[in-house]
Amino acid sequence: MRVTTPLRAASVAMSLTFALVACGSVDTTQPKEPDQVEHTDDISVGVPPDPAAVKLLPEAVKAKGTISVAMDLSSPPTTFMAADNKTPIGFNPDMARLIAAKLGLKLRIDNVKFDTIIPGLQGNRFDFTATTMGATAERLKVLDMINYFQNGTGVAVPRGNPQKLAVHELCGRRVGVQSGTTAEIKWLPQLSDKDCTSQGKPAITGVTLPSVNDSLTQLSSKRLDAVMYDFTSLSWTAKRQPTVLEVLPERVVSATVNVALSKGSPLTRAIQAAIQSTIDSPKYTEALDRWGFQGLGIKTAAMAVPLGQ
Repeated sequence: MRVTTPLRAASVAMSLTFALVACGSVDTTQPKEPDQVEHTDDISVGVPPDPAAVKLLPEAVKAKGTISVAMDLSSPPTTFMAADNKTPIGFNPDMARLIAAKLGLKLRIDNVKFDTIIPGLQGNRFDFTATTMGATAERLKVLDMINYFQNGTGVAVPRGNPQKLAVHELCGRRVGVQSGTTAEIKWLPQLSDKDCTSQGKPAITGVTLPSVNDSLTQLSSKRLDAVMYDFTSLSWTAKRQPTVLEVLPERVVSATVNVALSKGSPLTRAIQAAIQSTIDSPKYTEALDRWGFQGLGIKTAAMAVPLGQ
Protein backbone atom coordinates (compact mmCIF):
# COMPACT_ATOMS: atom_id res chain seq x y z
CA MET A 1 0.00 0.00 0.00
CA ARG A 2 1.38 3.37 -1.04
CA VAL A 3 0.40 6.31 1.15
CA THR A 4 0.67 9.89 -0.04
CA THR A 5 1.22 12.16 2.97
CA PRO A 6 2.36 15.69 2.08
CA LEU A 7 4.23 17.24 5.00
CA ARG A 8 1.93 20.23 5.39
CA ALA A 9 -1.23 18.14 5.44
CA ALA A 10 0.35 15.61 7.78
CA SER A 11 1.29 18.40 10.16
CA VAL A 12 -2.27 19.67 10.22
CA ALA A 13 -3.51 16.16 10.94
CA MET A 14 -1.17 15.73 13.87
CA SER A 15 -1.95 19.18 15.26
CA LEU A 16 -5.56 18.29 16.05
CA THR A 17 -4.39 15.39 18.15
CA PHE A 18 -1.86 17.37 20.12
CA ALA A 19 -2.55 21.11 19.81
CA LEU A 20 -4.72 21.29 22.89
CA VAL A 21 -2.44 19.14 25.05
CA ALA A 22 -0.58 22.25 26.15
CA CYS A 23 -3.84 23.53 27.63
CA GLY A 24 -4.26 20.53 29.94
CA SER A 25 -2.38 17.44 31.05
CA VAL A 26 -3.19 13.92 29.88
CA ASP A 27 -2.80 11.07 32.37
CA THR A 28 -1.15 8.31 30.34
CA THR A 29 -1.01 5.94 33.31
CA GLN A 30 -4.74 5.21 33.15
CA PRO A 31 -6.03 2.28 31.05
CA LYS A 32 -7.21 3.46 27.64
CA GLU A 33 -10.80 3.08 26.53
CA PRO A 34 -11.36 1.27 23.20
CA ASP A 35 -11.73 4.51 21.25
CA GLN A 36 -8.53 5.91 22.78
CA VAL A 37 -6.25 3.16 21.46
CA GLU A 38 -4.17 4.00 18.39
CA HIS A 39 -4.98 1.12 16.03
CA THR A 40 -2.19 1.18 13.47
CA ASP A 41 -2.65 -2.39 12.24
CA ASP A 42 -4.21 -3.07 8.84
CA ILE A 43 -7.71 -4.36 9.60
CA SER A 44 -8.02 -5.82 6.09
CA VAL A 45 -5.21 -8.38 6.45
CA GLY A 46 -6.61 -11.79 5.63
CA VAL A 47 -9.88 -10.46 4.18
CA PRO A 48 -10.51 -12.32 0.89
CA PRO A 49 -11.95 -10.61 -2.20
CA ASP A 50 -15.70 -10.87 -2.71
CA PRO A 51 -16.22 -12.47 -6.15
CA ALA A 52 -19.54 -10.67 -6.68
CA ALA A 53 -17.93 -7.27 -6.05
CA VAL A 54 -14.83 -8.09 -8.12
CA LYS A 55 -17.05 -9.08 -11.04
CA LEU A 56 -18.40 -5.52 -11.17
CA LEU A 57 -14.96 -3.92 -11.57
CA PRO A 58 -13.98 -2.45 -14.95
CA GLU A 59 -11.29 -4.56 -16.62
CA ALA A 60 -8.90 -1.60 -16.69
CA VAL A 61 -9.09 -1.30 -12.90
CA LYS A 62 -8.55 -5.03 -12.44
CA ALA A 63 -5.46 -4.82 -14.65
CA LYS A 64 -4.14 -1.80 -12.76
CA GLY A 65 -4.62 -3.57 -9.43
CA THR A 66 -4.81 -0.33 -7.39
CA ILE A 67 -7.58 1.97 -6.25
CA SER A 68 -7.12 5.46 -4.77
CA VAL A 69 -9.05 7.10 -1.96
CA ALA A 70 -8.96 10.77 -0.98
CA MET A 71 -9.11 11.74 2.70
CA ASP A 72 -8.51 14.80 4.84
CA LEU A 73 -6.41 13.18 7.58
CA SER A 74 -7.10 15.84 10.18
CA SER A 75 -10.24 14.61 11.94
CA PRO A 76 -9.82 12.06 14.74
CA PRO A 77 -11.21 9.50 15.28
CA THR A 78 -12.63 9.02 11.79
CA THR A 79 -9.67 10.08 9.65
CA PHE A 80 -6.24 11.05 11.03
CA MET A 81 -2.52 10.28 11.35
CA ALA A 82 -0.95 7.97 13.87
CA ALA A 83 1.76 9.26 16.18
CA ASP A 84 4.37 8.07 13.66
CA ASN A 85 3.11 10.86 11.35
CA LYS A 86 2.92 8.49 8.40
CA THR A 87 0.19 5.89 9.05
CA PRO A 88 -3.42 6.90 8.25
CA ILE A 89 -5.72 5.57 10.96
CA GLY A 90 -9.34 5.87 12.04
CA PHE A 91 -12.66 4.41 10.99
CA ASN A 92 -12.47 5.81 7.44
CA PRO A 93 -9.02 4.38 6.61
CA ASP A 94 -10.22 1.05 8.06
CA MET A 95 -13.29 1.09 5.81
CA ALA A 96 -11.28 2.10 2.74
CA ARG A 97 -8.86 -0.77 3.34
CA LEU A 98 -11.74 -3.22 3.74
CA ILE A 99 -13.39 -1.95 0.54
CA ALA A 100 -10.13 -2.41 -1.38
CA ALA A 101 -9.66 -5.89 0.08
CA LYS A 102 -13.19 -6.90 -0.95
CA LEU A 103 -12.32 -5.78 -4.49
CA GLY A 104 -8.98 -7.61 -4.48
CA LEU A 105 -7.10 -4.33 -5.02
CA LYS A 106 -4.25 -2.49 -3.35
CA LEU A 107 -5.18 0.84 -1.77
CA ARG A 108 -3.52 4.22 -2.23
CA ILE A 109 -4.49 6.88 0.31
CA ASP A 110 -4.14 10.52 -0.79
CA ASN A 111 -4.11 13.04 2.07
CA VAL A 112 -5.78 16.23 0.83
CA LYS A 113 -7.80 19.16 2.17
CA PHE A 114 -11.50 18.41 2.52
CA ASP A 115 -12.63 21.20 0.23
CA THR A 116 -10.42 19.90 -2.62
CA ILE A 117 -11.86 16.36 -2.59
CA ILE A 118 -14.93 16.93 -4.78
CA PRO A 119 -12.98 18.77 -7.51
CA GLY A 120 -10.40 15.96 -7.32
CA LEU A 121 -13.06 13.31 -7.85
CA GLN A 122 -14.50 15.28 -10.76
CA GLY A 123 -11.03 15.59 -12.25
CA ASN A 124 -10.34 11.84 -11.85
CA ARG A 125 -7.40 12.44 -9.52
CA PHE A 126 -8.93 9.96 -7.03
CA ASP A 127 -11.28 7.01 -7.45
CA PHE A 128 -13.38 7.60 -4.35
CA THR A 129 -13.47 9.25 -0.94
CA ALA A 130 -14.36 7.91 2.50
CA THR A 131 -14.23 11.04 4.60
CA THR A 132 -17.53 11.29 6.53
CA MET A 133 -19.24 13.26 3.77
CA GLY A 134 -22.92 14.16 4.01
CA ALA A 135 -25.20 14.02 0.97
CA THR A 136 -26.46 17.47 0.04
CA ALA A 137 -28.58 18.05 -3.05
CA GLU A 138 -25.71 20.07 -4.54
CA ARG A 139 -23.18 17.28 -3.99
CA LEU A 140 -25.51 14.66 -5.48
CA LYS A 141 -25.58 16.63 -8.73
CA VAL A 142 -21.90 15.82 -9.26
CA LEU A 143 -21.31 12.73 -7.09
CA ASP A 144 -22.50 9.17 -6.62
CA MET A 145 -22.82 8.70 -2.84
CA ILE A 146 -23.22 5.46 -0.90
CA ASN A 147 -24.22 5.13 2.78
CA TYR A 148 -21.65 3.47 5.07
CA PHE A 149 -22.32 4.58 8.68
CA GLN A 150 -24.16 7.11 10.81
CA ASN A 151 -22.76 10.28 12.29
CA GLY A 152 -24.06 13.70 13.21
CA THR A 153 -23.13 17.34 13.65
CA GLY A 154 -22.49 18.68 17.13
CA VAL A 155 -21.39 21.82 18.90
CA ALA A 156 -18.37 22.19 21.22
CA VAL A 157 -17.99 24.95 23.79
CA PRO A 158 -15.34 25.79 26.41
CA ARG A 159 -15.34 23.51 29.44
CA GLY A 160 -18.11 24.39 31.87
CA ASN A 161 -20.04 26.18 29.10
CA PRO A 162 -19.51 29.60 30.76
CA GLN A 163 -21.94 31.35 28.39
CA LYS A 164 -24.61 28.67 29.01
CA LEU A 165 -25.04 28.04 25.29
CA ALA A 166 -27.31 25.43 23.72
CA VAL A 167 -27.65 24.16 20.17
CA HIS A 168 -30.72 26.32 19.62
CA GLU A 169 -29.36 29.31 21.54
CA LEU A 170 -26.47 30.48 19.39
CA CYS A 171 -27.93 33.71 17.97
CA GLY A 172 -25.35 36.48 17.76
CA ARG A 173 -22.51 34.07 18.59
CA ARG A 174 -19.34 33.38 16.62
CA VAL A 175 -19.29 29.71 15.62
CA GLY A 176 -16.33 28.09 13.87
CA VAL A 177 -16.90 25.72 10.93
CA GLN A 178 -14.53 23.92 8.58
CA SER A 179 -14.48 25.06 4.96
CA GLY A 180 -16.48 22.83 2.62
CA THR A 181 -18.35 20.88 5.31
CA THR A 182 -22.10 20.51 5.66
CA ALA A 183 -21.78 22.50 8.89
CA GLU A 184 -20.67 25.49 6.82
CA ILE A 185 -22.86 24.86 3.76
CA LYS A 186 -26.11 23.69 5.31
CA TRP A 187 -26.52 23.28 9.06
CA LEU A 188 -25.23 26.58 10.44
CA PRO A 189 -27.14 28.73 7.90
CA GLN A 190 -30.29 26.65 8.47
CA LEU A 191 -29.97 26.93 12.24
CA SER A 192 -29.34 30.66 12.03
CA ASP A 193 -32.40 31.21 9.85
CA LYS A 194 -34.75 29.04 11.91
CA ASP A 195 -33.65 30.04 15.42
CA CYS A 196 -32.49 33.59 14.87
CA THR A 197 -33.21 35.78 11.86
CA SER A 198 -36.76 34.47 11.33
CA GLN A 199 -37.43 35.35 14.98
CA GLY A 200 -35.98 38.85 14.72
CA LYS A 201 -32.79 37.85 16.56
CA PRO A 202 -29.19 38.46 15.41
CA ALA A 203 -27.81 35.81 13.05
CA ILE A 204 -25.20 33.27 14.05
CA THR A 205 -21.84 34.43 12.71
CA GLY A 206 -20.20 31.51 10.94
CA VAL A 207 -16.40 31.74 10.98
CA THR A 208 -15.04 29.54 8.19
CA LEU A 209 -11.56 28.11 8.81
CA PRO A 210 -9.37 25.58 6.94
CA SER A 211 -9.58 22.84 9.58
CA VAL A 212 -11.39 21.90 12.76
CA ASN A 213 -8.09 22.29 14.60
CA ASP A 214 -8.03 25.98 13.64
CA SER A 215 -11.54 26.33 15.04
CA LEU A 216 -10.69 24.56 18.30
CA THR A 217 -7.58 26.70 18.71
CA GLN A 218 -9.66 29.87 18.31
CA LEU A 219 -12.25 28.47 20.73
CA SER A 220 -9.58 27.92 23.38
CA SER A 221 -8.31 31.49 22.89
CA LYS A 222 -11.88 32.86 23.19
CA ARG A 223 -12.01 34.19 19.64
CA LEU A 224 -14.95 31.86 19.02
CA ASP A 225 -17.92 31.07 21.21
CA ALA A 226 -18.46 27.57 19.83
CA VAL A 227 -17.39 25.10 17.12
CA MET A 228 -19.77 23.13 14.89
CA TYR A 229 -18.35 19.88 13.46
CA ASP A 230 -18.77 16.09 13.33
CA PHE A 231 -20.14 14.89 16.66
CA THR A 232 -17.77 11.88 16.81
CA SER A 233 -14.68 14.02 16.25
CA LEU A 234 -15.67 16.66 18.79
CA SER A 235 -16.47 13.97 21.37
CA TRP A 236 -13.13 12.26 20.72
CA THR A 237 -11.25 15.52 21.32
CA ALA A 238 -13.29 16.37 24.44
CA LYS A 239 -12.45 12.98 25.99
CA ARG A 240 -8.76 13.78 25.66
CA GLN A 241 -9.06 17.35 26.86
CA PRO A 242 -11.82 17.25 29.50
CA THR A 243 -10.53 20.40 31.19
CA VAL A 244 -10.55 22.40 27.95
CA LEU A 245 -13.83 21.81 26.12
CA GLU A 246 -17.09 19.90 26.17
CA VAL A 247 -19.67 18.87 23.61
CA LEU A 248 -23.29 19.94 24.00
CA PRO A 249 -25.45 16.83 24.45
CA GLU A 250 -27.98 17.73 21.75
CA ARG A 251 -26.88 17.26 18.14
CA VAL A 252 -27.61 19.77 15.41
CA VAL A 253 -28.53 16.82 13.19
CA SER A 254 -27.99 13.06 12.95
CA ALA A 255 -27.50 11.64 9.48
CA THR A 256 -26.06 8.80 7.43
CA VAL A 257 -22.73 9.65 5.79
CA ASN A 258 -21.31 8.42 2.54
CA VAL A 259 -18.52 7.14 0.41
CA ALA A 260 -18.48 9.27 -2.75
CA LEU A 261 -17.35 8.91 -6.35
CA SER A 262 -17.66 11.13 -9.40
CA LYS A 263 -21.14 11.09 -10.93
CA GLY A 264 -21.64 8.03 -13.10
CA SER A 265 -18.29 6.49 -12.14
CA PRO A 266 -17.74 3.01 -13.61
CA LEU A 267 -16.61 1.99 -10.10
CA THR A 268 -19.83 2.90 -8.30
CA ARG A 269 -21.55 -0.49 -8.48
CA ALA A 270 -18.39 -2.37 -7.49
CA ILE A 271 -17.70 -0.12 -4.51
CA GLN A 272 -21.33 -0.30 -3.40
CA ALA A 273 -21.11 -4.11 -3.49
CA ALA A 274 -17.82 -4.01 -1.56
CA ILE A 275 -19.34 -1.76 1.12
CA GLN A 276 -22.35 -4.07 1.47
CA SER A 277 -20.06 -7.09 1.70
CA THR A 278 -18.09 -5.32 4.44
CA ILE A 279 -21.26 -4.37 6.34
CA ASP A 280 -22.38 -8.01 6.21
CA SER A 281 -19.07 -9.23 7.68
CA PRO A 282 -17.76 -9.24 11.28
CA LYS A 283 -15.05 -6.78 10.20
CA TYR A 284 -17.61 -3.95 10.04
CA THR A 285 -18.52 -4.35 13.70
CA GLU A 286 -14.83 -4.66 14.55
CA ALA A 287 -14.05 -1.40 12.75
CA LEU A 288 -16.89 0.41 14.51
CA ASP A 289 -16.01 -0.96 17.93
CA ARG A 290 -12.34 -0.14 17.86
CA TRP A 291 -13.05 3.56 17.32
CA GLY A 292 -15.86 3.74 19.87
CA PHE A 293 -18.63 3.89 17.24
CA GLN A 294 -20.94 1.34 18.84
CA GLY A 295 -24.51 1.87 17.62
CA LEU A 296 -23.48 3.89 14.55
CA GLY A 297 -23.53 1.02 12.07
CA ILE A 298 -26.06 0.58 9.26
CA LYS A 299 -27.43 -2.51 7.51
CA THR A 300 -27.66 -1.42 3.89
CA ALA A 301 -25.16 0.31 1.60
CA ALA A 302 -27.93 2.28 -0.13
CA MET A 303 -27.39 5.06 -2.61
CA ALA A 304 -27.72 8.35 -0.76
CA VAL A 305 -30.60 10.81 -0.83
CA PRO A 306 -30.21 14.48 0.13
CA LEU A 307 -29.93 15.24 3.83
CA GLY A 308 -33.24 16.07 5.38
CA GLN A 309 -35.22 13.71 3.14
